[in-house]
Amino acid sequence: MPVQRGRMFFMNPGPTNIPDRVLRAMHRPALDFAQKEFKAIYEECAVGLKKVFKTEQIVLTYAASGHGAWESAVVNLCSPGDVVLVPETGHFSASWTQMATHYGLVIETVPFDWRSGVDPAAVEERLRADADHRIRAVLQVHNETSTGVAHPVARIRKAIDAAGHPALYLVDTISSLGSFDFRMDEWGVDVAVGGSQKGLMLPPGMCFTGVSRKALAASQSATLPREYWDWRRMLDGERQARFAGTAPVHLIFGLQESLKMIEEETLDGVFARHARLGAATRACVAAWSEGGGPELFCTNPDLVSNSVTAVQVPEGADANRLREVCGERFNVSLGGGLSRLNGRVFRIGHMGDLNEPMLLGALTAVEMGLDLAGIPHGKGGVEAAMRSLKSAVH
Repeated sequence: MPVQRGRMFFMNPGPTNIPDRVLRAMHRPALDFAQKEFKAIYEECAVGLKKVFKTEQIVLTYAASGHGAWESAVVNLCSPGDVVLVPETGHFSASWTQMATHYGLVIETVPFDWRSGVDPAAVEERLRADADHRIRAVLQVHNETSTGVAHPVARIRKAIDAAGHPALYLVDTISSLGSFDFRMDEWGVDVAVGGSQKGLMLPPGMCFTGVSRKALAASQSATLPREYWDWRRMLDGERQARFAGTAPVHLIFGLQESLKMIEEETLDGVFARHARLGAATRACVAAWSEGGGPELFCTNPDLVSNSVTAVQVPEGADANRLREVCGERFNVSLGGGLSRLNGRVFRIGHMGDLNEPMLLGALTAVEMGLDLAGIPHGKGGVEAAMRSLKSAVH
């Protein structure tokens, strides 16, 4: 391997770039997490997290990846044999389904084309058919990182309500939280699952669960085994009074700084920046797609993601070869296709600590990489991205 100079252009859809400010905030001695100084830091973070989740209810923090928050939601709300409804949207909806299956839950899926996203009317129809209200919960991924499709969480909530169904509404926000709009309370989400390593600009290893009062009440009758994830052991009223085991002290130091950075930019400013970068990436891919070149995997323009763009290569091309070229020649790291999309899709992450020059540099490398990998594509993708950024309203 050649020696690489300069910084890697890390364009994976998670983990994402960690700002120097966050790294410096974490570079300090440990604190006893039972001391007042640490408790004050965490209380500040808890307030900031509620602003990001847009909730006045409960937010819990764990030392775990986002998969841990998935598990927390399932074990605190369900009992063996419960039925859960899962709109099938991609690799991560399938993974959450697999986890629920291991706990003895009965899974019903509503299949959807991975490229076009969830139709809330189909969810409503399935819930209306459940006259006995056997379905305990609906498990929905907000932003399907494997496909670059952002699903209509608010409209799905309206579909649940229109069906007159009492199912709990569980939403994975791991790759949307802090990148584009999510409104836990306004959208009637009962449990919101989040992770540290995406829009919050932190290393992996910490996850979050937003818990509604309805979900908290429902958890009292759930009978799945729970120990590490047990909300009852962590809460004092609606306040997190203790952690499951040792608190992730240094990650919380970093969280304190990342929340300051979000507050300085404002959430609306963060969302606008992600929208600019997402639109520029899609403009670039649209140019590449001319003449049968790589194209957006998401075919629904109303549901395109502003945190990750999945790009499908032409038949016979190898997306993984392109990723190798970009990594070895230009020190640019791209996400690969997951499960059945392996080799068919590459993914450009544009979330977290990222700006216009960083994006343009990565897109330039990908355009060169398409040439070197022998993948046919339209020309002028980077120029299209530049035009998009210049025309964007700041």
